[in-house]
Amino acid sequence: MDVKLDYRVPPEDLQPYVTLFYHFTANIPLFEDVERADHAQLRFRLSPGRASYGFPDGTRQEAPMLHVVGATTGAINTRADGPLVVVGMGLQPAGWIALLGIEASAMINRAIDGVVAFGEGISIAADAMRATDDIDARIDIAADFVRRSLHDDASRSLDFARRIDAWLAGSASPDLDELVTTTGLSRRQVERRCNALYGAPPKVLARKYRALRAASALASGSASLDTLIEDGFYDQSHLIRELKRFTGLTPRQMREQPTLLAQLTISQRHALAGQVHPIISDT
Repeated sequence: MDVKLDYRVPPEDLQPYVTLFYHFTANIPLFEDVERADHAQLRFRLSPGRASYGFPDGTRQEAPMLHVVGATTGAINTRADGPLVVVGMGLQPAGWIALLGIEASAMINRAIDGVVAFGEGISIAADAMRATDDIDARIDIAADFVRRSLHDDASRSLDFARRIDAWLAGSASPDLDELVTTTGLSRRQVERRCNALYGAPPKVLARKYRALRAASALASGSASLDTLIEDGFYDQSHLIRELKRFTGLTPRQMREQPTLLAQLTISQRHALAGQVHPIISDT
């Protein structure tokens, strides 16, 4: 297969900080596809060539070989010279704070040079990955890099993030008042902390994950359009707009002609049900 994606569940000690590790290869001259809205990402591009992202606001940004992509609030276009080899990971909200130490909203829909963020240690880790062809060995190097790079105390963020994730996973249209009650914080405090950890306020997060779950259900054939509309969308037009914004595809495309990256992402995340939080496996 010319394009391949392999996921690995993080070791238990890193699960509060990393959603999933992954190894991606594209043995083609140019890789271009649409990535859905997602958690922040830390990526080690091990192959030469140029790469860039087209973000939801219309800007296109060059991506250094080692870089962090902030949490995204819409689908992004990814373009990279091939053959392409990437080792990456999704960053949990607490992982963002513990690794970067800045508010997620400051990096929403943007990429930053990994050397600027982490220093030369990230280059050393990338060189070690290039020295082996074994996927698990490369993931182990990435995991060790994360362990060495954790610096800010994220204990206060962990409990809040768990409550947010449970709120997002509990309903297609979660009620903000319930979240305020659960956290014991004011609505303004909840929104401020969501912006700091997730890069977006609770209502945007609810829309994002509702759309991602709907897209996943359509692609897997586990739900019909009518069922999804009943579960939180006003009508078919609303469903189309939301899926297009957060996945880059219409419901029909997601059901009948999903892009290769969407197929690989959804099918392999589904296979991890029971091993990771539903906010990861169901989207």
